[in-house]
Amino acid sequence: MHMPEGRRGALRGLGIGLAAFGLVRTAAATGTSLEQPGAAHLQALTATLAKAPRRRDFKTVQMVLERREEWDADALDAVLAYRAGPRQAWDNTDIQGPWLNVMRNSMNAQIWSFKNANFLCVSATHGSAQLALYDQAMWDKYGLAKLAGPKFPNNSLLLVPPAAQDSANFQAPSGAYSPSANSVTVLQRRGAVFLACHNAVWELAGHLIETGVNPDHATQDVLAAELTNHLAPDVVLTPGAVGTIVELHMAGFAYTR
Repeated sequence: MHMPEGRRGALRGLGIGLAAFGLVRTAAATGTSLEQPGAAHLQALTATLAKAPRRRDFKTVQMVLERREEWDADALDAVLAYRAGPRQAWDNTDIQGPWLNVMRNSMNAQIWSFKNANFLCVSATHGSAQLALYDQAMWDKYGLAKLAGPKFPNNSLLLVPPAAQDSANFQAPSGAYSPSANSVTVLQRRGAVFLACHNAVWELAGHLIETGVNPDHATQDVLAAELTNHLAPDVVLTPGAVGTIVELHMAGFAYTR
């Protein structure tokens, strides 16, 4: 697929973007990487995403994003440009659903059954699933556990469970590649990418204000900015998950819901 000149230029100018923003997120991959030895291309993408700027100093944000600097454009471009292996985009909306488990199962089958070490698994995250992408500070301040449901008294989906330390044997029933390690951060360390939805950020901000969970008496544009600034490390902010799924489809990603 032909890549627009703007996107190619953005990737070439990544270093300039880094200097301009001065804001680079610490990569989840700086922990114990769980990418496979034969996944050189996936590892290269992970390294690129680790260097891509994530602007997290917003004071206000608009309802509809218009300019590249309002989302993680360089990181998203790198994901869309990836061609080194099969690519799958998951449409994830329910935090209480099996979304992390099925992503993990897909990665396991692609890597070890179909021998596609460079398989790229992407979560187009919105709805209540996006609650998993906010840090614990936001969960504490805005009582997000009440929205997530009884299974999540805190944001355990960002934690690294003890099972993730057992990575020597991919067949281990309670190891790093098992259901015992279903975690956003663990899947990131395996090379998965989690996209966040600006529309979901905006709508959550509005819901919090409507229900009186607004200790700073913030306006929606300010509260949405705060939520954006507290997305978890390595998450890629998009203008909107549903619209971005179209871009992923045009780039050749297999859509899965």
